[in-house]
Amino acid sequence: MNIGIDHGYYAIKTRHCSFPAGLTAYGSHEPYTRQGLLEFGGFFYLRHRTAANPARQNHQRQLLPADADALAQEIRSRGAPTECTIRIAAGLPLTSYGRDKPKFRSYLLRSSQPVQFRYEGVEYSITIADVQLFPQGFAALMAEPDLLTDEPSLLLMDIGGWTVDLMRTDNALPVAETAHSLELGMIRCIDEIRERVRQETGLSLTDAQIEQMLAGQPCSLADEVRSIVNKQGRLYTERLFSAVMEAGFDLHAMPLVMLGGGACIVNRHVSPKDGLCRVIPLLDDRVNAIGFERTLGRVQGAVSEG
Repeated sequence: MNIGIDHGYYAIKTRHCSFPAGLTAYGSHEPYTRQGLLEFGGFFYLRHRTAANPARQNHQRQLLPADADALAQEIRSRGAPTECTIRIAAGLPLTSYGRDKPKFRSYLLRSSQPVQFRYEGVEYSITIADVQLFPQGFAALMAEPDLLTDEPSLLLMDIGGWTVDLMRTDNALPVAETAHSLELGMIRCIDEIRERVRQETGLSLTDAQIEQMLAGQPCSLADEVRSIVNKQGRLYTERLFSAVMEAGFDLHAMPLVMLGGGACIVNRHVSPKDGLCRVIPLLDDRVNAIGFERTLGRVQGAVSEG
């Protein structure tokens, strides 16, 4: 069984699931709830929203609880056996792909086999047979392959929690030397909004409240607060497009494929005055994970045919 995992700084995504990247450790004492409770290596963990993802920062020899949690949720979503053998398809940004690929693959693969843990009271025993890594953004296009044949050139913009990763494709092929990363992810936007609202109203908003309003969803706050949030969302979008143009990508001449966790928010704040050539939003934040999985399937098919 192939399982694609997109390790974001803000969220971890699989084909069927998307959830916060952070885990709170409760030591050897069981916490107050079994909902989302992971028992791993003799310790208890619960998920929480965080800006940091240990899987991207610490390449350790043992599979971290964050990935055990992700595998459990995806296996349960598929109705697959809790004792199984899997192949992980994951990804890295093109700007660090060659540098980080060996250690990230080792991090995912070197765990003692099988990996054993308990999630929400259910025991799992998972053997990781292989790990394949693919470039983020481009692999996501495997979920929308027609885009690569409709346009001779595209700009991929993967809007994550911490970074915005950019890359051009020409004639359905990635142009590796155009890979660029901007530290302008949604965490920066949310932090700036929180501070602006605090300065102007004295209120301290949560990430969830800010995200809800940026997405245009209901939230029990005054119109004044909503106005501040949306104004800042528009300013962030303008600053992001300006930074992309400064990096050498002409958004007036080249279609923009927008994906990642921040795509739905930025897409909502696009204005006709931006003068963009064409915006193609891939708003499902699981699209990278789906793309990794489909790419692995194609690789396996090509090997079988060979």
